[in-house]
Amino acid sequence: MERDQRQPKKTEWGPSAWLLREDGPRTFADEALIKLRHEIITGHFAAGEKLRPDLLEQQYGIGRNPIREALSRLAVEGLVRGEGQRGFQVAPISRDELLDIADLRQRLSTMALARSIQLGDENWEAEIVAAYHRMSRMEKSLTGDPADYADEWEKRNSAFHAALEAACGSPWLRHFCAILYEQSERYRRSVVRYPELRPSIHAEHKAIMEACMARDEAKACRLLAEHILSGAKATLAVLDARETAAVTKPARKKTAVPRKGNGRK
Repeated sequence: MERDQRQPKKTEWGPSAWLLREDGPRTFADEALIKLRHEIITGHFAAGEKLRPDLLEQQYGIGRNPIREALSRLAVEGLVRGEGQRGFQVAPISRDELLDIADLRQRLSTMALARSIQLGDENWEAEIVAAYHRMSRMEKSLTGDPADYADEWEKRNSAFHAALEAACGSPWLRHFCAILYEQSERYRRSVVRYPELRPSIHAEHKAIMEACMARDEAKACRLLAEHILSGAKATLAVLDARETAAVTKPARKKTAVPRKGNGRK
């Protein structure tokens, strides 16, 4: 029996944040949100940095009220913290949060992948193969200045993971998967040098893609879960090393200053 080749219809229900991802900005607040989200994830605004609406208004050329709305919406996504009269700041990072994000990504992304394997047609398969091809070409050329590769690598990596989840049939599930991916990206960008990404990433992507093409749900989900965990562990190792180095960094020696005499001989 041939698999149903009909492309899943675009749904009109689900969280407004997901519809924004699919349809693009419709308001100034939407535009501000997209710009702020990108600059927080990519590290333009560092963890803990204050986000002043008056300065953002000047930077983006968008009114202060839309800026405040965007910051409040990003607080819901966990990228920003709003503390009453103290204003907004970029959310901090911690090893416990990174582990929590990885755990939830494993659970939700494998759920989305399992549903996609059950529901996806040949168009879904084609999108995965195309995303893998673009990803693999990028991975083979990761040399030189990390800044030249970070944005493009993350764009292609995100597209590959989104393709795996695309046929799950749930805008809510895809919305939560997207949020968790972006949180992982924020941590990864804060510590990882992109030409030094794990050498096994290319092989992991290929194995996941092949399991999807074989419609081996159990294997594909296991490989994806292992892939997510391996990435989190690699990021965590660098984060731990940085924290250890900061704690053990020797204090700067003070230069002794001779005491002035009191005039007596």
